[in-house]
Amino acid sequence: MDSLITAAARALAAGDPLGALKRIALRDDAPALALRGIAMAQLGDLARAKPLLRRAARAFGPREPVARARCVLAEADVALASRDLGWSARALEAARATLEEHGDRVNAAYARYLEVRRLLLIGRVDDAERALAGIAMRRLRTKPARAALARAERAAREAGIPALTAEVDSAQRALSTPAARLIAGGAERLLLLEEVEALLASKAFVVDACHHVVRDAGKAVSLARRPVLFALARALGEAWPGDVPRDTLVARAFGSALTDESYRARLRVEVGRLRAVLRTLAAVSATKRGFALAPRRAREVVVLARPVDEEHAAVLAFLTDGESWSTSALALALATSQRTVQRALDSLAAAGKVQSFGRGRARRWTAPPVLGFTTTLLLPVPLPVH
Repeated sequence: MDSLITAAARALAAGDPLGALKRIALRDDAPALALRGIAMAQLGDLARAKPLLRRAARAFGPREPVARARCVLAEADVALASRDLGWSARALEAARATLEEHGDRVNAAYARYLEVRRLLLIGRVDDAERALAGIAMRRLRTKPARAALARAERAAREAGIPALTAEVDSAQRALSTPAARLIAGGAERLLLLEEVEALLASKAFVVDACHHVVRDAGKAVSLARRPVLFALARALGEAWPGDVPRDTLVARAFGSALTDESYRARLRVEVGRLRAVLRTLAAVSATKRGFALAPRRAREVVVLARPVDEEHAAVLAFLTDGESWSTSALALALATSQRTVQRALDSLAAAGKVQSFGRGRARRWTAPPVLGFTTTLLLPVPLPVH
């Protein structure tokens, strides 16, 4: 490897992409193409980075498997940064195997890191945890999360890479930023992630609006696929220990401002279904004006809600991570259809909350961060339900 390539590689390792480009910007040999691609990625020009890395992989050829594997690794890194979650996990796995076989343990470890990050983004927390122990923040284990981040901070400082230090700082801030709201007794307050952890470990009856789950004494019932029942459960939880008028329940469950006999009949049916679903956790009793919730064991009922409650909150939460997302990546992360995601984006765009750039398959969506809140730690996958 010549001196210019070596100097450019050192500049990139130190987080100086402009310094690297000064040395190899006009070269088209395979090592220079690879370094140019990485430099463009560090500068944020991901659209130019991808073709440069692909050209480099082709230029290296089959006789240089380690160099080709590193290009695949860099391309996967760029894809993850641009929220292109449809890239081939098998190609990255093959690249990691090649790097391990040839003793490049640092890049092999980074390939594993990218695999885990992708699994976390698409909500496959169990798979991510099997691949890498310590997915503490997403599992609501704040103590080991803080310890792991402290170790990461020391390692980033020793490495002297500004981008890595900034990523660790961002993760640490998430632990000190409100992650949810607690609604109880007609009042509400913000909760940090460690307070959410403590709440879910308590003996309270929790209507969890972050995951659409109802919890009590270690038992949980998921209502993620039954939005009407969850809307009723949340309304009853917010009103506890009081009751909720029938008109209010109709509005919350069916979105109707008018209540007639047909809506009342629907309400009775849905309340009956809610009773059946929650029978081991709570009773739903009729009152003169509506219905009330009565937990069987807990002495307190609370509602755990997202920091910002609005329609399409899950889509908005992903977009506020500071990266640009495609509709296909959002659909994969949310486990829904692209058409559903597109309708949500159109609605958010009409309200001025998100914006897009590019056209066709290159179209990407972004949103400004919600200042003062961490919006993604409780998304998208629900906690274990027993």
